[in-house]
Formats: sequence, structure tokens, C-alpha cells
Amino acid sequence: MFFMAAVATSQAQSAKFGLKAGADINKMKGKSLKESFSYWYQLGAFAQINFTDKWGVQPEVLLSQVNLDTANNFKDVYQLNGFTNAKLKYLKIPLLLNYNPNKFVSVQFGPQFGVLLDNNKTIVDNGRNAFKNGDFSIVGGLQLNIVKFRLYGRYALGLSNLNDIESSEKWRSQSFQVGAGFTL
Repeated sequence: MFFMAAVATSQAQSAKFGLKAGADINKMKGKSLKESFSYWYQLGAFAQINFTDKWGVQPEVLLSQVNLDTANNFKDVYQLNGFTNAKLKYLKIPLLLNYNPNKFVSVQFGPQFGVLLDNNKTIVDNGRNAFKNGDFSIVGGLQLNIVKFRLYGRYALGLSNLNDIESSEKWRSQSFQVGAGFTL
């Protein structure tokens, strides 16, 4: 990804690099999971590479945590006693296409891949492998560009089935990402 960014930067009209922080508002959908949002953080870095005044790309690397709770019927479905919640840490890598109708607004759309970094060590051993190592999502949102500051809001819809215990039930992620960043 960094090699692609370096090549794109050499051909781009302008390139900016920066840091960002914000909130991840997550929900994991599945009938044995609670249908509620959890709030946590995201921290990371980005490159904003403009090819023209209107078009560019924005690759990012974000550290994020997802908290989820199981529904009352989880232990009946999966026979994992004591497994009630999990804290999953992801390295999220969005590659966003930016359309800039003007210099203050960017419409963003693109894929995001989340790599599971660490399962919570306090989860019952049988529950450790309940989540696959990757989450492929599609992301869309807006970013406001105010001099060196960036304010953003996005929606990410998970396309991967994260349930690797059995194939009868699909678990999919959803998240809203809001935050601020600045270019260096």
C-alpha cells in the first residue's frame, strides 16, 4: 500500500500526509448477538493524494477496537458457556476514492479491510476462534477540509461473514466512523 502511495504521489498534483483520531460506533449483526451499537476509538494516519482538482485517493491505516455482547440465546446456539462479550482490536486499512466538488468537501467511497490483531485474552478458550482474521467492508462518507484540519463522517458495511464457528448463521459488521484529523 505504501509503495502504491509512493508511485501515486510521484504522479499526483498534490500529496498531503496526516494523523487522525475519532470514534468507531460498531454493531455486529447476527441473531445470537445483541443488536446494539458499541462506542470505541480509532487512531491512525492517512495520505491524501490528489490527481486533479476534483479526484484523488486517500489510503489510511487505523487502529480500532470493537466491543460486542452476545444475546441471551448465544450459549444455547454455540454451547460456549461463559462467553458473553468480546473486545476485538482491528487494524483497518481503507483505500478511499475522493471526489472534491470544491476545496472544502470530499465525498469518499471505497473498500476497507480490517485485520483482527488480538482476541481478548479473558474470553473462554473455546470462544477464541469465533472470529475470522479479516473483515472486508465497503465505506462511504464525507470529509470537510478546513485548511489543515479534516472532519469526517463515514458508514462502513461489512461484507465478510465473521462467524467461523459454523456456517448456519452469518455475522456481519457495521460501523459509523466520526473524527478529526490534521495534515502535517
